[in-house]
Amino acid sequence: MFDVCLLGTGGMMPLPHRWLTSLYLRFEGSGLLIDCGEGTQVAAKKAGLSFKGIDTICFTHFHADHISGLPGFLLTMGNAERTEPLTIVGPRGVERVVNALRCIAPELPFSIEFIELSEAAESLKCGPFVIDAFRVSHRVTCYGYSVSIPRAGKFDVNAAKALGLPVQFWNPLQKGRTVEFEGETYYPEMVMGPDRRGLKVTYCTDTRPVPVIAEAAKDADIFICEGMYGEPDKLEKAKEYKHMTMQEACELAAQAQPRECWLTHYSPSMVKPEEFLQELRGIFPAVQTVRDGKKKTLTYDGEEDDG
Repeated sequence: MFDVCLLGTGGMMPLPHRWLTSLYLRFEGSGLLIDCGEGTQVAAKKAGLSFKGIDTICFTHFHADHISGLPGFLLTMGNAERTEPLTIVGPRGVERVVNALRCIAPELPFSIEFIELSEAAESLKCGPFVIDAFRVSHRVTCYGYSVSIPRAGKFDVNAAKALGLPVQFWNPLQKGRTVEFEGETYYPEMVMGPDRRGLKVTYCTDTRPVPVIAEAAKDADIFICEGMYGEPDKLEKAKEYKHMTMQEACELAAQAQPRECWLTHYSPSMVKPEEFLQELRGIFPAVQTVRDGKKKTLTYDGEEDDG
């Protein structure tokens, strides 16, 4: 099961009723966090989430509302007796920025490994997560992320039997390993069907609408997108500061056709995002103006996992 929790939905500054935007993902005991603004660890505690199991943190960019909560978050992870290495991903300069913030969190019981993004699009694997980073259009270098859980094809028992493979070799092949038997090498593709639909969450904030966003969010289970403003008279402000309106986010969703679209990163002036829902659902029916702590567990279309 792929657990998704949008910890906060605010942009620019935390409010008493709204924390800054941060996303928590979890699969098979491994956690991934995207962005860590002020108050993120409070939001995580409120949601009942564990800090110790977070193995990867991705940053979209280095504005304070997306990264200023990191020093405290790292200290809390250390106090949870974490000793395993932590991977931090972000735009070029992420190691310098994080190490500067660590002047108030210099001693940690775990090491940090950095992956710096420099290309317009990059793909990497961290634990069970396949992360596709794509550069968007903000005032500083900024990336969106699609996080996927791939799913292998079904094991073909008849093909394995036809090859004369004993049962003890079936499981390694299902797990993607090659095996040797009686002087012959057998590969997973010899007994596995085509890859099946996996699970995918796309996260994007702080940008103007650009085509790469819809391309990245295509067929996602959840597309989490900035909807900073809803009022028509805020469009010019969104353009000036390179942000996005709710309507523009929904137009991207209509192109990408995710199963759901969650809007986030609301302006502090946005009191009731749900007031715009009727209009927004005329653009993309599966949109939600979510609040802090929104959770969902994604499964493989209700199918049983064949192992």
